[in-house]
Amino acid sequence: MDVNSDLILVIGIVLGVFALPAIVSALSDGRAPRVAAFVLIAAGVLVVYAIREKPGGYTLQDVPNAFVRVAASVMR
Repeated sequence: MDVNSDLILVIGIVLGVFALPAIVSALSDGRAPRVAAFVLIAAGVLVVYAIREKPGGYTLQDVPNAFVRVAASVMR
């Protein structure tokens, strides 16, 4: 499977979604969310990189289709 902008976008979104509960958990326990914040920053970098690499960028309507394309390429 070749790495393309859809895959990078999906990985960035998934990492960002997983980082949010970790940040909330750390803050509610009175800890600094260091690792979760780093993961959230990395997710943002991946999303921005994917948007810049795809000609024309992504719209919100393109995001679900990117998830479907990545899932289809993994299932092959």
